[in-house]
Amino acid sequence: MKRITILSFLFIFFFTFFISNPLIADDFEFNQLEMSFKNFIKCELTRTQARHHFNGKPFKITMIDLFDIQDESDLKIITGAIDCLVVDKHLTLYAAVGLKTIVGKEQVVYYTIREKDFSILVTELARFPYKERCKWSQYWIDLD
Repeated sequence: MKRITILSFLFIFFFTFFISNPLIADDFEFNQLEMSFKNFIKCELTRTQARHHFNGKPFKITMIDLFDIQDESDLKIITGAIDCLVVDKHLTLYAAVGLKTIVGKEQVVYYTIREKDFSILVTELARFPYKERCKWSQYWIDLD
């Protein structure tokens, strides 16, 4: 009888652990957001030639790192850092992207990038609306 009770307990414990632990889904969602963030930032910086940040000097993106993902009401805020090599000098930029799900698809509705690290709330991010020029996609298509 003890053996059946112990086996039942172990079965229930492991069953509830695996059902209530969505690690695989969380990893997949994080990886998808990370790739989309990296691709969006690459597109946005190369599209604008980063004139505002690098004064027209040639640059190369050496690293893009996603810092944080926050959910505030219907907006998902993603922040990260971009390390660039600009004429033999490293420069780090900090970006925030606001995503909304519209008709089942995530779209960038707010975007800002700065040279100093910052924390941002929805109310501040709302001052930087984004007209969609670069798509929010986990796939990067390099036409070169």
